[in-house]
Amino acid sequence: MVQQSEALKLGVLLGDDIGLEVVPEAVKVVQAAADQVGLPISWSDHPIGRKAFDSIGKTLPDGTLDALEELDGWILGPIGHRAYPKTPGAVNPHPIIRRHFDMYSNVQLVRSFESLPCLHHNVDLVIVRENTEGFQPDRNVVAGSGEFRPSPDMTISVRVITRQASSRIARAAFELASTRPRKKVTAVHKETIFKLGCGMFAEECRKVAEEFPDVELEEVMVDTFALRLVMNPQQYDVVLTTNMFGDIINDEAAGLVGGLGMTPRVNTGTRQVMAQAPHGSAPDIAGRNIANPYSMIMSAQMMLDWLGRSRRDERIIKAAGAVKDAAYHVIENRLCLTPDLGGEASTTDMGDAIVSAMKELSSGTMTAQAV
Repeated sequence: MVQQSEALKLGVLLGDDIGLEVVPEAVKVVQAAADQVGLPISWSDHPIGRKAFDSIGKTLPDGTLDALEELDGWILGPIGHRAYPKTPGAVNPHPIIRRHFDMYSNVQLVRSFESLPCLHHNVDLVIVRENTEGFQPDRNVVAGSGEFRPSPDMTISVRVITRQASSRIARAAFELASTRPRKKVTAVHKETIFKLGCGMFAEECRKVAEEFPDVELEEVMVDTFALRLVMNPQQYDVVLTTNMFGDIINDEAAGLVGGLGMTPRVNTGTRQVMAQAPHGSAPDIAGRNIANPYSMIMSAQMMLDWLGRSRRDERIIKAAGAVKDAAYHVIENRLCLTPDLGGEASTTDMGDAIVSAMKELSSGTMTAQAV
């Protein structure tokens, strides 16, 4: 590993509703891990979402993208764009950020805990989803929209699949799988029907697979996969798929292990990374300090891990490991859980508990059984 000396430059974008509560907990935990390993971090705040609109008139203020260009990564809180007013300045910011920075890889961890009620235990898989094209009309054309209505009674949606995007997301999945014990990639598509679109995606998956002889490639049609994922998710390791299929599979998989609050994710490009928990700003519980911060904290942990591995910096990797070990310890031992997890703790309490666990694990004061 190469030891880097400069400070990490990380941004904080609170988002909406519970974002104002869970993002600060993620920052607190990351900073504690950084202090523990001697990793300097320079934090910067960037207004976004409804609060930015109310004060500035835009949910994505001018200059925000330029400011993010200077950062190594950032934490983006949940966005409640469906409640934004229907005016030009009230846009949904996160697809714009993803597209601007060419964040082509959306990676979601799906892990069950024996200590928590869920539909399936012994689940440990990763969903790697292409993030820049597909059916989503905000990402599949340069100008205009990939969805249009030529007559009052007809709507046409365009799906875009390219070899470049398919190849690079496949490579990301195989590189990840090569670091995991099971070394297996399941490519999910529908080549039997979409012979050209899914066919191109499948072709690129097979080409990349040839470069990773130690990683098994399995191909499953998306409808069959949806069935198997519900019945036996333990058979999967790294799941690789296109944008729209992945968007649906992400939430289906989250439902197996306790919901969106238990499935962290990051969006990555070639140089930068965005920690973004699954969508949903939960306005019904906002301001009550009861939102589960686990997904946001672990999304930030994934951000650290990606930066550490891409920079080959042992300190960043150790900081990421410290966050993961502490968060898992709190969950597995039910030390301090929010109401959605069957506990009575506040959002802040759970964040504090993870910081405390990190310090105790580092000092060796916890017994082997507790860890």
